[in-house]
Amino acid sequence: MKKLLAALACATVSFSASAAGNINAGMALAKKYDCASCHGKDYGTPIDPSYPKLAGQHRDYLEHALTAYKRGDKGYGRNNAIMTGQVKPLSNQDIKDLAAYFHSLPTTLVTHR
Repeated sequence: MKKLLAALACATVSFSASAAGNINAGMALAKKYDCASCHGKDYGTPIDPSYPKLAGQHRDYLEHALTAYKRGDKGYGRNNAIMTGQVKPLSNQDIKDLAAYFHSLPTTLVTHR
């Protein structure tokens, strides 16, 4: 019985980590897709002021934005040709992993007033 409870607890923790995204997998994806080329080497100093800072951004916001780009939500402002092309090959888990990674980074964003 103790072994069953321990296995169940491990499975629950493993599922929770996967549901929230894997930071290391997100870091690998950010490098693979060269996100820093537009969003800055620290993901907080984009090369153009109209590009968002990603470092420290809320994970759910990042997931929503990347998913909207993937769907091509033109009516909601997510119709950037570069981003649409970047996210097209991403799976839902890839999006969660990227969001977890960017959320984990140090930020200069104001989080509380």
